Amino acid sequence: MSVTARLAGATLGIALSISAAQAATCGNTATGFDRWLAQFKREAVARGIPRRVVDRALGGVRYSTYVIKLDRNQHSFKLSFEKFWRLRVNNAMIRKGRRLIVKHRRLFDRIEQRYGVPPEVLTAIWGLETGFGRNSGKMPIFRSLATLAYDCRRSDFFRRELMAALKIVARGDMTPAQMRGAWAGEIGQTQFLASKYVALAVDFDGDGRRDLIHSVPDVLASTANFLRAHGWKRGGGWGPGTHNYNVIKQWNRATVYQKTIAVMADKLARR
Repeated sequence: MSVTARLAGATLGIALSISAAQAATCGNTATGFDRWLAQFKREAVARGIPRRVVDRALGGVRYSTYVIKLDRNQHSFKLSFEKFWRLRVNNAMIRKGRRLIVKHRRLFDRIEQRYGVPPEVLTAIWGLETGFGRNSGKMPIFRSLATLAYDCRRSDFFRRELMAALKIVARGDMTPAQMRGAWAGEIGQTQFLASKYVALAVDFDGDGRRDLIHSVPDVLASTANFLRAHGWKRGGGWGPGTHNYNVIKQWNRATVYQKTIAVMADKLARR
């Protein structure tokens, strides 16, 4: 066999080995998911998550073709601002937001005093994300995150989110059964990613748990804490071109969503 042939054979062998390794870390069908999940469970325990938490949270989790279908069909953020606004906001929503600011005035005052974020911005996010908590999602978080962590499109990102979701359970904020939310694993009334939940959620009602699904004080204060952690300036405006508008960009990368938050907050402020 010639040197060239030997080199070609060696190169092919390396390529096949690499392909096999990649196939073991992700997949685009349900085939291989159970093996991948078993390996992930071992990794989670090795990284300090109690085995009982791993078993409770990930036991019986199955691959979801429905989650993959939703992941491949995200179109709303590609709309113009005008179309997106008509789709997501209406006068009734603005009126309800204003009523909620009045209803929770003392809570909002405490949050603004501590974090510097005004109620209008928090209420705009609250309304846009889940209709003020009405539509926070009912899909099992661990099934969604495990499916997306196994899927090859964004596996590294969602592996980190899945590990963070286990940490939420491990520290006692939520049980696996309570961990229900949006299809991509967002949690609670303002749709925190699990990693942001771990890093920035706060126990503002003082019950010893950070509950972003049921506790309005925890939800709103945690959202304010997120914005402060990303540089929110107390007393500043939030329109395009301002420092705080750049902070809003850290909440959601979609330009149309950023503008909608700012405009809705302006309308809520006009009482």
